Amino acid sequence: MSPRVALIYNEPAEDRYAALGEQKAVLGVLVEVKAVHRALVKLEYPVELVPLSPPLNQVREKLKALQTDVIFNLFEGFAGRPETEAAVAGFLSDLGLAYTGCSAAALLLALDKSRTKTILEAHGLPTPAFQTLTPESIGEFHLSYPCIVKPAAEDASHGLSEESVVRDLPALEKQVKRISEEYEGRALVEEYVDGREFNITVMGNDDPVALPPSEIVFTLPDGMPRILTFSAKWEPKSLYFKSSAPVCPAPVDGQTIRRISESAVAAYGLLGCTGYARVDFRVGGDGIPQIIELNPNPDLSPGYGAALQAHVAGMPYHRLIERIVQLAGERKPVGA
Repeated sequence: MSPRVALIYNEPAEDRYAALGEQKAVLGVLVEVKAVHRALVKLEYPVELVPLSPPLNQVREKLKALQTDVIFNLFEGFAGRPETEAAVAGFLSDLGLAYTGCSAAALLLALDKSRTKTILEAHGLPTPAFQTLTPESIGEFHLSYPCIVKPAAEDASHGLSEESVVRDLPALEKQVKRISEEYEGRALVEEYVDGREFNITVMGNDDPVALPPSEIVFTLPDGMPRILTFSAKWEPKSLYFKSSAPVCPAPVDGQTIRRISESAVAAYGLLGCTGYARVDFRVGGDGIPQIIELNPNPDLSPGYGAALQAHVAGMPYHRLIERIVQLAGERKPVGA
């Protein structure tokens, strides 16, 4: 008998991202929900759509009342509060429910980008040199330009624009001030790796495996930083979107692919990931893949990221969704 699946996701609502012109990242979950729901129906799983809205204490009660075998977790957090993504995963564990993707602990850790990078460094996994700064601590800056400035606790490329790459102190001060004010926290400042960008999906629990990596091929005009800005992901009419295309399998030599795959699997294990996650890399002139980010429960929209890489690996979209459900069933919930 097919397992009963409850597909949970955050009901899009007005939040602080709307004021920043970044609401499209929040609405993007609905595209993902529609695709995953269609795949679950194709697999003949009994499936229930469960949109979640605040407050959190009512979410816990709603989850507790579900009659299901597996939770397909597409919840991304409430109203500009990305930390609530981990809170809901924690509820699922406490209730003893099987659920897809990563645990609350892994979600919280990955959201803290500086802590994640510290762990990677401590275990010998290359990642760009970094600092976390506020306008008050800008005098402590000691990295080498150019640098990239991003929110220290956001995802979906929130806060990333052409101006995020800085080459002098006035530009650095401006971006650190903007990030601190608009995203209510510290700015993560990294030495910018001017090179090629790759990402790779890792799947599994105790014995994770890497899918074929993708390269983001940039065809931007000279002088524009080759980075995945917010508009590159969410604004189809923008130059960044039109000039930032994923190519899979990545057109790169076998040694680089092996190094990316091995580093990704190692990072996945270090951060305690389960189910599936994506690891992003930059490769500069020295040829060393450096981890710039780890993303638990990444986007599952068809044609991108995990779905594209699974397709290249011979796994049609509905089989990718089926495998994610199977991995959830194989893992004992933390609170069970």
